[in-house]
Amino acid sequence: MNRRQITQRQLETFATVARLGSFSRAAETLHLTQPAVSIQVKQLSETIGLPLFEQIGRDIRLTAAGEELQATVRALDDEWARFDSAIGALWGMHSGRLRVALVTTAKYFLPRMLGAFCRRYPHIDVQLEITNRAGVVARMRGNEDDLYIMSLPPTDMDIVVRPFLDNPLVVIAPLGHPAADRRCTLDELAGESFLLREPGSGSRAAIDRHLQKLEKALQVRLTVASNEAIRDLVSSGLGLSILSRHSLAANPADDGICILDVEHFPIQQPWSIVHLKGKVLSLPAQAFMSELVQAAGIN
Repeated sequence: MNRRQITQRQLETFATVARLGSFSRAAETLHLTQPAVSIQVKQLSETIGLPLFEQIGRDIRLTAAGEELQATVRALDDEWARFDSAIGALWGMHSGRLRVALVTTAKYFLPRMLGAFCRRYPHIDVQLEITNRAGVVARMRGNEDDLYIMSLPPTDMDIVVRPFLDNPLVVIAPLGHPAADRRCTLDELAGESFLLREPGSGSRAAIDRHLQKLEKALQVRLTVASNEAIRDLVSSGLGLSILSRHSLAANPADDGICILDVEHFPIQQPWSIVHLKGKVLSLPAQAFMSELVQAAGIN
């Protein structure tokens, strides 16, 4: 294999196809035609001497050689991030790149913090990915980002976890609920229907763990993968729910809901900044992490 024949364009094209799992979507992302993408990957495969993808039905998957190349590309990407960090330090961090992935509920507060960072460092290229917890964990396993914002970090990975902001999970009900003006217990709500986030989400995992500890159970009527939809359904009187306080308006009554004062609530599950333990954090990533901690008032 002649490594000098491998171009940066080929590696970028390969990495995009591998990340998206599609030649057509990679072509859209890279603003190329699909044949152009296929040619770049074919030339790279011919240079290496082994196929990089295999077709299984309508899906494409990485071969063993493809997986090795993907790991190499990510390692090279980390080295460029280290180089960007060093150059950024010499320039006073006027340039560089920051990649952040966050779970969907964090979208209610993190963009404001990110906005302040972007105004402070306007020439830093920021890439933001918002997905569910499973998606964030998958990106973390693939070393696709610098930092990850979530409330329930995985326990089976070698990671660094830095809590930085409270994330109280509260019980909500429609306005006028009989328990709205008094303290109540979960047993008093046993006959109520609950609308909860889908299994696998960070908030649902925290709720299930909390209820298991209390040896309590809820009557779950619906599981919904949207905080906004849950708020609307609760305000319409379809049932109660447990959501992050960050996903509610400053005055919940504006959305037609109220927060109930329930024994053993709120559930305290802090937001954390997470990164792989061996990750070489760029200067922008270090600065953003420090800014999040300072904005949250944590020493």
